[in-house]
Amino acid sequence: MSHEQVKEDRAPLDGASANRRAFLRGVGVCLGLPSFESLLARGLAASEPPRAPMRTAFVYVPNGVHQRNWWPKEPGSSFALSETLRPLEAVKGKIQILGGLDHKNATAGPDGPGDHARASGSFLTGVRVKKTAGADIHAGVSVDQVAAQHIGHFTRFPSLELTCDSVRKSGNCDSGYSCAYQYNLAWRGPTSPLAPEPNPRLLFERLFGAGAPSERAATLALRGERERSILDFVAADAQALERSLGGRDRRKLDEYLTGVRDIERRIARAETEKDVPNPDVQTPAGIPAGYQDHIQLMYDMMLLAFQTDSTRIATFLVASEGSNRAFPEIGVAEGHHNLSHHMGRREMMDKIAQIDLFYLRQFARFLEKAAAVKDLDGRSLLDNSMIVYGSGNADGNAHTHHNLPVILAGGGGGALKPGRFIKHPAQPMTNLYLSMLDRMGAGSIPRLGDSTGRLADV
Repeated sequence: MSHEQVKEDRAPLDGASANRRAFLRGVGVCLGLPSFESLLARGLAASEPPRAPMRTAFVYVPNGVHQRNWWPKEPGSSFALSETLRPLEAVKGKIQILGGLDHKNATAGPDGPGDHARASGSFLTGVRVKKTAGADIHAGVSVDQVAAQHIGHFTRFPSLELTCDSVRKSGNCDSGYSCAYQYNLAWRGPTSPLAPEPNPRLLFERLFGAGAPSERAATLALRGERERSILDFVAADAQALERSLGGRDRRKLDEYLTGVRDIERRIARAETEKDVPNPDVQTPAGIPAGYQDHIQLMYDMMLLAFQTDSTRIATFLVASEGSNRAFPEIGVAEGHHNLSHHMGRREMMDKIAQIDLFYLRQFARFLEKAAAVKDLDGRSLLDNSMIVYGSGNADGNAHTHHNLPVILAGGGGGALKPGRFIKHPAQPMTNLYLSMLDRMGAGSIPRLGDSTGRLADV
């Protein structure tokens, strides 16, 4: 879109309603904008060994797990993988099974029903989300976005958000809780969830441009020109609208424009970058028909983004909390959520265990591929990563949120001690996140959500 086309498309700002329509039109276009090519690390002295970046991802699966099949019997480095965790055998020495981590802010308390919304809403924030199905949602800043604020400027994308589920930011999804809590893991601010991308084709094109490899540089440049025009359009409408807003709405507008300014800065960086990654792979056709294929393709997109240093931070909401998806791929015709309320029925628990195993197989495939990628320093990409896999529910039948099922994969660039099952003393899961932020180079963050300190011995 050219500047001339933008000018022709704009509505006259001759009243509050016209301003609002014009502004909302701009918002609708701008919310899905991609980021751009960053300046990769350069200028190392000839005698200095190459430094590999730290990659961090948070993978979420819904409805808890079948506890009996999840936990290994004995802690330590000689632990035997449990039935559910057996797919991880090939990477056993590169994972930690972490016990003792809680999310107390996901428990009912005075809020009553709504455990699924609280489970996912608190998973990366550690806060008690506000019970509302309206526009006044309130969570907290998620750990991935805390990291992005400190190290996101090193890459084209400060962070990436992925999903294999729907994208929703409004509506009532769980006993009076907004759908925003269940369909978004990443929160830029307490009222600003970052919608994940479910379409691997659109994700790939945001990363590298559209079309065949020979066409991508041109399409990426054209996208940059178009988005600069859109940002000019949005900024002008926002400035005109601001005069008619009250104090609370002005704060919301300022929060939105913070994101716009962040996009502008990334565009400016992109214009100075010449070496745009152009992987020699075909653009995905779109969302696969099969769920397993969809999950695997999204994992592949995340791995490709890490390999090309397009981002170092990602969240992957495999399925929204409370998901009632059936699994014909493994012969499970009933919905996941319905099965999770098994009331001790053996046949239902067995099917939950099958679903847990299905999800672990996809995760294990991703880890094995990451372990096979040689990084700049000679280690594997997995060795230079920290990948959290878990759920905000522990036991889906009882809706418990203590001793959550959590895996920490990767070596953290040598800063982690994988190959263990550890029963930590009961503590907030956010303590793990503070320890991870330290290793990511995010500075000394004093607190995140309900944290009480750093998780020792990771």
